[in-house]
Amino acid sequence: MDETIESSFRPNLFQGKTAFISGGTSGINLGIAKRFAALGASVAVLGRNPEKAAAAAREIEAEVVGARALALTADVRDYAAIETALATAAGELGKLDILIAGQAGNFPALALGMSANAFKAVIDIDLIGSFNLFRAGHQHLNLPGASLIALTAGQAVRPMALQAHVCAAKAGVNMLVKTLAIEWGPLGVRVNGISPGPIEGTEGMRRLAPTPESEARVRASAPLQRFGRVEEIGDAAVYLCSPAGAYVSGTILDVDGGTGAGSAAGRVGM
Repeated sequence: MDETIESSFRPNLFQGKTAFISGGTSGINLGIAKRFAALGASVAVLGRNPEKAAAAAREIEAEVVGARALALTADVRDYAAIETALATAAGELGKLDILIAGQAGNFPALALGMSANAFKAVIDIDLIGSFNLFRAGHQHLNLPGASLIALTAGQAVRPMALQAHVCAAKAGVNMLVKTLAIEWGPLGVRVNGISPGPIEGTEGMRRLAPTPESEARVRASAPLQRFGRVEEIGDAAVYLCSPAGAYVSGTILDVDGGTGAGSAAGRVGM
């Protein structure tokens, strides 16, 4: 099943809108940025490496005719730096209609095989980083009607060996999403999460399934018997931020080919 996926959403769906995507310089998050740009949004992509951020913005503008992409650099763990980046995006592109916390840290390690600093680093990037982005971004949101998304993972609800740090961080992200949906809903802000399954060609898959044999096991365990595509996560984000998702808030949307429901062999998890 290698057919090209075309977006089923109408062109210019987000014309005049602004989207800010952290971690938007590569992988799933760059794919999300491209989806929003293709549907008319101005996009700001945030990363820690200025060269990668600039390259991602150029790639978006090269692939999407008429797109406007802004490259920004900051560490999501640094609240003051995030404040500056968000203010820059809002100043140059306009109030934020869409804010996506897509940054993530991961590496396979037993709890006894990682340091306290290594554990803390993933908590800081995934959980604290998401809070920093949403808290600092609130003042720049175009209200009412703004849509926030945090990228989470199946580890938030399914414990996995070698993933204690990620399980803890993503469980926190899920609860942050639900709490902010309650607190900010009356202001017209929707907050949701997307939990991708195994997505082909991503850094996460290269780390968690580094060999052809492990890739084959992951693919076979998914009920749909294939990896997901970056474009499919992008379309999930578009749905949540579009009028079609206007009554969806506080939800974690699994886009995992049925993996979360159980493996094709009846084993829970990937």
